Amino acid sequence: PDGYWFDHERGRKKWFLWGAQIVVAVIFLQTLFFKFTGAEEAVALFSALGVEPWGSILVGTMELFSGIMLLIPATAVYGAILVLVVVIGAILSHIFVLGIAFQGSYALFIMAVIVFLLSLWILYERRKEIKFLRKWLLFFLF
Repeated sequence: PDGYWFDHERGRKKWFLWGAQIVVAVIFLQTLFFKFTGAEEAVALFSALGVEPWGSILVGTMELFSGIMLLIPATAVYGAILVLVVVIGAILSHIFVLGIAFQGSYALFIMAVIVFLLSLWILYERRKEIKFLRKWLLFFLF
């Protein structure tokens, strides 16, 4: 059959795109346990930034919404934008405040960079779905 899902080139990209969205959503949604339960690691991280407890609640809420939005086709592009906002904050926090190896581990920084790159690709691939700020945002994405 002819169509979007059966066109080999476009279909493969579509599956990889959905795979990236699911990976980012799972990464964000699995961290919610730590932020919303006051886990020791989350408390240490947000205390080092000087924003505990409201910082973990705010970031956790943004991660919850963006993770869900990535899994809904109509809102996936906006979920990617929200993910980028959160993860740029995380990367800058690691570079300027926490250190790239927070508590001796590079895992959080590496995960943030992976999420950043995947979300940037998701946003680029779905750029035509953006309905607001289209002319300004798309200018930077071409």
